[in-house]
Amino acid sequence: MKLDSYVDFFRQTSPYIHKHRGKTFVIALDGDTVTHANFHRTIHDIALLQSLGIRIVLVHGGRLQIDQRIAQSGEQSQFHNKLRVTNTTAMQSVKEALGSTRWQIEAELSTGLPNSPMHGAKIKAIGGNFITAKPIGILNGVDYQHTGEVRGIDDESIQQQLQLGGLVLISPIGFSPTGEAFNLSYQELAAKTAIAINAEKLILVTEMAGILEDKNLIRSLSMPEAKSLLKKSNNSAQNKLLDTACSACSEGVKRVHLVSCAEDGALLTELFTRNGSGTLVMQDHSDVIRAAGIDDVGGILDLIAPLEEQQILVKRSRELLETEISQFTLVVHPEGNLLGCAALYPIADSNDGEIACMATDPEFLGQGIASRLLERLEADAVKMGIKKLFVLTTQAAHWFLEKGFVETELKDLPQQKQSLYNYQRNSRIFSKIL
Repeated sequence: MKLDSYVDFFRQTSPYIHKHRGKTFVIALDGDTVTHANFHRTIHDIALLQSLGIRIVLVHGGRLQIDQRIAQSGEQSQFHNKLRVTNTTAMQSVKEALGSTRWQIEAELSTGLPNSPMHGAKIKAIGGNFITAKPIGILNGVDYQHTGEVRGIDDESIQQQLQLGGLVLISPIGFSPTGEAFNLSYQELAAKTAIAINAEKLILVTEMAGILEDKNLIRSLSMPEAKSLLKKSNNSAQNKLLDTACSACSEGVKRVHLVSCAEDGALLTELFTRNGSGTLVMQDHSDVIRAAGIDDVGGILDLIAPLEEQQILVKRSRELLETEISQFTLVVHPEGNLLGCAALYPIADSNDGEIACMATDPEFLGQGIASRLLERLEADAVKMGIKKLFVLTTQAAHWFLEKGFVETELKDLPQQKQSLYNYQRNSRIFSKIL
């Protein structure tokens, strides 16, 4: 990567770094991720997250390893309704497989060779009997024996370890008050841990790229959308991820990310770029339309800069934007990214107003952002007593015509605006009676 590209990328990630610092993420790795060729890179990226001030709880699975260990013992894995039936012999294999998997993760977290991403990381992986479990019992006549479900989570102890700077590593085995061990679903465990400790995010890392529909990756889903997709999807692995995500969101986890271990750097791309790499499931998918504040000036400048360079918009200085910030309305993504902006200027000594500086993030064109901004500004104008709106444009004439504006002449502008007209830009003038 060239130096300029590196510097630009680092600057672009800084809002995410600030946003995530001090937050708690629960990251769940399935057994396939641990055996994948990218596993050590995934661990390096998790270590980087912790170095950026993010509190990490790492939950691992091990179905692949358990199946292999049971096969090595000469037994066969038994399942009923997609749940493992864990008899006494199988439970021994579960302990061995999960113990080995945990040691593999701890070993990777402990590396620190010079010139490696882990050099100087000094991560302390903390474990303990944080999970209380109970047996699933007998369902439809099938005794699941040592297959269990989460009964309780010692969230206070987990929080204490996180506050001390540790990375909490949890294996999918829980213990009953009588000392019995139970084999748990790592996804259920991760979701319930995220709920118990009030985590900001739950991140499920598997070999899947995310949620697909007609072979296309779905970048984001609201919880209702995810539930709707669950009803019509026949992909059991995908449905399990969706079900886990919905369970977590319904109990207060704001964001669940579904990320692939097969794509190098997917975890960082998902968390530190606008478009991410996988699928984001949210409690509420709705973009927010709100008034701009002084803290939004930098984001607006970044959004309109390319349009200013193309002379589509009139150039505005930071000082001018700070002065006029109260005139601006924004569309903001649920993750906090600025998707669009526009300004409404009342024209003095008249019942007229002007719409200006309308811009949409290029990556979100065609999604109705400008239309929603215009609807909001028209509603705001009516509340302010404005009877007619004007807009000057060099590029969007047809769009404004479609929105009910009509082309007009310079002489129809209020006198104040006529005196400020830029003949060099030669903008077309449109108006709309409200």
